[in-house]
Amino acid sequence: MPPRPYPAAVTLLCVSIFVDDIDVSIADMTEARHRGADLIELRIDPYYSGTDDDVQLSELARLVAAAPLPCILTCRPVLEGGQYDGPDDARISMLEYLCVSVPAAAGQQPAPAPPRYIDVELATYTRSHNIRQKVNLCVQHPDQLRDVRTKLLLSMHDFQGRPEDFFRRISQMAAEPASAVSKVAYRARSLRDNLELLDLLAEAREAGRALIALGMGPFGLMSRVLAAKFDGFLTFASLRRSTATAPGQPTLEDLLSLYRVRAHTPATRVYGVIGWPVEHSVSPQAHNAAFEAAEHDGVYMHMPVAPGYEPLRATLLAMIDHPRLDFAGCSVTIPHKENLIALAAAMQQEGDERWSVDALSAACGAANTLTVQRDARGRASAISISNSDGPAASGLLRTSLGTLTGHTIVVLGAGGTARAVAASIVMDGGRVIIINRTPAKAEALASELRTILRCDEAHLSACVGPRESLLQALSTCSGVYHCTPAGMSGGPAPELCPLDDDSIAALSPHCIVADSVYRPLRTPLLAAAQARGLQTLSGLQLFVAQAAAQSQLFTGAEPSRGMLTQVAREALALDEHGLT
Repeated sequence: MPPRPYPAAVTLLCVSIFVDDIDVSIADMTEARHRGADLIELRIDPYYSGTDDDVQLSELARLVAAAPLPCILTCRPVLEGGQYDGPDDARISMLEYLCVSVPAAAGQQPAPAPPRYIDVELATYTRSHNIRQKVNLCVQHPDQLRDVRTKLLLSMHDFQGRPEDFFRRISQMAAEPASAVSKVAYRARSLRDNLELLDLLAEAREAGRALIALGMGPFGLMSRVLAAKFDGFLTFASLRRSTATAPGQPTLEDLLSLYRVRAHTPATRVYGVIGWPVEHSVSPQAHNAAFEAAEHDGVYMHMPVAPGYEPLRATLLAMIDHPRLDFAGCSVTIPHKENLIALAAAMQQEGDERWSVDALSAACGAANTLTVQRDARGRASAISISNSDGPAASGLLRTSLGTLTGHTIVVLGAGGTARAVAASIVMDGGRVIIINRTPAKAEALASELRTILRCDEAHLSACVGPRESLLQALSTCSGVYHCTPAGMSGGPAPELCPLDDDSIAALSPHCIVADSVYRPLRTPLLAAAQARGLQTLSGLQLFVAQAAAQSQLFTGAEPSRGMLTQVAREALALDEHGLT
């Protein structure tokens, strides 16, 4: 079969609306058009009961007639994740009525425009000859005899994962003469599932077919955001986060303002923040704003990667080597900072000369930044690993203290951030005492860093003695830098202050207390320190300083820290009020 004509590449933004109140849905359609949508999907399965109810049909006809934009009409059955639990015959008859049988209202000529598309599941369409015949009466196709303006969108959904017969179903949809658009959606199991979906979009485009290919759930965001880069027919959005019609569906505002999908081209470079969990990060807001200010053709998004070395290795190598993705770099956060160094070391041992690691990352055994340089043919030619956490933290302390030489800083924690902060302070001339709730980890980290940095216990030690030793260390230090998730909203211990009252009281009046946690802006530790009148450095300050350094690596331009601070504050404020 020759490929169907497919218009110039313009990926449509479709707002999906659950219909349970006709008047509310009409208002939402108007709002979607006002905010910049191209298309509306009316999910009528919450409203339509499947009974012979003239009032329901009349109200649905009123809804379709009121659509200010072309619309997709969808009545999704329970078996494919919808809410319709009635007979197939009833909903197909309802679709036929709304497509070809709606009479013009009294005195109104011509009749209301029918839906632009109806969405029918492949499983429903192929269930019986009778259903196929009834659907074909509603839509345009080569053998259609009636004047019908509605087109068929054939779809398949799997809310558990990628179906085993995935490619068979895609081929079956593409071969149906009546199908104008194919849609495939399944729950993504990892970021790598997006690569397959995006490749399908590119191949469909080359073949002249209209395809929607989406990953559902938190792992599937990439397929939704990058649909325009890969010339997908459309990508779905919700009007509000609370009204999403599928797991992981972004809002229209996110697609337009945060990810700037209207500006995407096939050459748009892809970035993200890798971690687990990672959805709390405001890095996408900061970096996308920096890209826009620098006029950099890139997009940055959340990239969840499950804990462990193997998931990180498999994900990063797949994205780096993908021929169409244009993956250009990422930020790396908990728990993958040490895994990133391990990956770089493994690739170097395997003889891959593209990989390099900066001195601080090598010294502390943790990194938070990966950048990829590509040659003229788009292949990864240089992969650089670096750390912006340490220089950002030591720089903030140096600004406050004037110098780090002669000053002792207590570092709380023994993870990737603590490693970078401790190493950077020592390399800048300061002295570090590491304290951790598991003393053995603090002692092991101090010993490891002393060996790598070639320093003695006078410059880097762990406090593992009795409580009196802890209080003594706190009373004589110039600063405390907290580097664990304690006190973080959404974390395992959001109310926990890493220092108890006696420890806070032991601090010198001139001590600076810094926190790496920025959600909330005023953490339990900062609140306790401020109550004592101590100078504090917030996690937001550290975030902005390290993000600015990363952005300069990504774009070649130094962003305004004031702009990054404002963008991050706005994102955090929206989140605290439940508006994101």
